Amino acid sequence: MTTPADALDVEASAAPQYRMGRRELIALISAIMAFTAMGIDVMLSAFGEIRDDFGLASDSTQTARVVTIFLLGLAVGQLFYGPIADRFGRKRALYAGASIYIFGAILSALAPTFDTMLAGRFVWGIGAAGARVVATSIVRDRFEGAAMASAMSNVMAVFVLVPIIAPSLGAFLISIAPWRSIFWFCVVFAIVVVTWSFRMVETLDPANRRELDVKTITGGYWTVAKTPVTFGYTMATVFIQASFTAFLASAELLTGQIWDREQQFPVIFGVIAIFFGVAAIVNGRIVERLGIDTVVNRAFGWLAAVISALLAVTYFGGGTPNFWIFTPLMGLTLASFMFLMPNLSSAAMVPLGQIAGSGSALTGSVRVALGALIGGVIAEKSQSTVTPLVVGIALLVACAALTVWLVRRGGIRAVLARTPVLDRTPIA
Repeated sequence: MTTPADALDVEASAAPQYRMGRRELIALISAIMAFTAMGIDVMLSAFGEIRDDFGLASDSTQTARVVTIFLLGLAVGQLFYGPIADRFGRKRALYAGASIYIFGAILSALAPTFDTMLAGRFVWGIGAAGARVVATSIVRDRFEGAAMASAMSNVMAVFVLVPIIAPSLGAFLISIAPWRSIFWFCVVFAIVVVTWSFRMVETLDPANRRELDVKTITGGYWTVAKTPVTFGYTMATVFIQASFTAFLASAELLTGQIWDREQQFPVIFGVIAIFFGVAAIVNGRIVERLGIDTVVNRAFGWLAAVISALLAVTYFGGGTPNFWIFTPLMGLTLASFMFLMPNLSSAAMVPLGQIAGSGSALTGSVRVALGALIGGVIAEKSQSTVTPLVVGIALLVACAALTVWLVRRGGIRAVLARTPVLDRTPIA
């Protein structure tokens, strides 16, 4: 019997198809992934206006929830989009997510109260989850092994342009229009990317389509959860995600409160984001040659040195260190994450070829949810001193390194040996 879903599949296969070269495909994946960054970074410059508009104190850390609530919606949404992407295809999951994304952005733009805006942000995050799952799944569909890690790094190198320009873009929009125009800009951005995606051929192999029922969904998630490599490396990325979230949610307030450079924040954030882009490009070039584990080892070694310097500067600066010393060190710390996040995320996905959508959904959900919760707690403790932020990042990176070490030293060594993308160089 032909089901409505099957009829849609036939219709989709009969529709005109368009081909993309590697560069255009990576650019499109980057734009799809940018749904998340655009929903966060472009409004960082508006935190002051948000406090004023909703009657919050000038030093209120409640604006951090604008980020963390969005990320929680992002985490919850991924659990639903994974099975949808594995059953109906990546493009339909993208279109569903984009629709919710646009609705959440409009709800946030029209919100009369801060709490209502947070509700809109949660819905907005649920919509962004579709784009995140789709982007990761397309990379897994089209690339394998170290090539997948390289492609993911290239995606992130393009994707990182958003944090570079978004705060300045937000500041520009605020200078010529009400701060809520930032939300409307995100609506337009989503429409443009969805229109562009019409050129993309569906990447899900029909042979890998999975039934959309509770047993299949839970079975797929259980398979992902009990895969040691996937579980271990996902937990390592949780700690890296939490570190980045803590910085993202507290940077605007700390920049104004400690160094009185609130007006310069878009430029400062953009310069730090350039570090990300350079690191992502370098990672994409070296990971296929050196292997994921070697790059990860060296990144942790480098981070140990940089974070030690960051801790020393923070301690001797009494929690308010010199701006010109602290900021470059923080930039180098965050940039180093680009040698960890794409590589560990790719390593986690290696065993999940036939359930890439579910794998991307569950690992992404766990990473973002726990990262948002942990990072949000650290951000709300960081009001007039950078000490909670720096100590928090140091502890989280140590936890990530320990987790990677435990994965490699545990009972999954045989699995790693069968995975050509991973060498087994132990962490020194």
